[in-house]
Amino acid sequence: MKLYITTPSPFSRKVRIVAHEKGLADRIEEIAVDPYANAPELLATNPVVQVPTLIAEDGLPLTDSPVIAEYLDMIGSGPRLLPADGAERLRVKRLETLANATLEMGVKLVLEKRRPEAERSPSWMDRWTFNMGRSLDALEAAAPSAEDFNMGVLSAGITVSWVSFRHPDYDWKTGRPNLVALQAALEQRPSFKATTPV
Repeated sequence: MKLYITTPSPFSRKVRIVAHEKGLADRIEEIAVDPYANAPELLATNPVVQVPTLIAEDGLPLTDSPVIAEYLDMIGSGPRLLPADGAERLRVKRLETLANATLEMGVKLVLEKRRPEAERSPSWMDRWTFNMGRSLDALEAAAPSAEDFNMGVLSAGITVSWVSFRHPDYDWKTGRPNLVALQAALEQRPSFKATTPV
């Protein structure tokens, strides 16, 4: 399998962590690309040129980190990170979706800050910052625990680590002890250590 990534991408990190947790890392060739330069090999498999993109074992390209992560979860070994069905699946998916939404707000802020200052929208940046904070509050209230390791919990852990990495001046830790504890615990896992963003 081939996995197109950028190492700073939290969405790439998510599927890389799942690959490690499910014993698949040695079956996946990681290929670092620049999606903003329309990397030809990525464009050939993903028309919107986004990472991560996985070329599955049957040659089918898979895009969108939740889809890729679920595929790897299904074909890998060990306990399922995403329950197959029922109320427990919805509980885990809700947390995963909330973490992804938090990341989306943060990514929008990063991209806006890359624009020339005269082209930036202060009102949108304020809105995305506010929404990111509210989403972090909702993650805190959900009290994800590293002991209940699943797709939602690992997504929450990736989220707070990425916010620290990309928004070092944003104080996400104050008033969020559950998330602080989660990050500290998860970053000790071998899968997290192996995928630290650079």
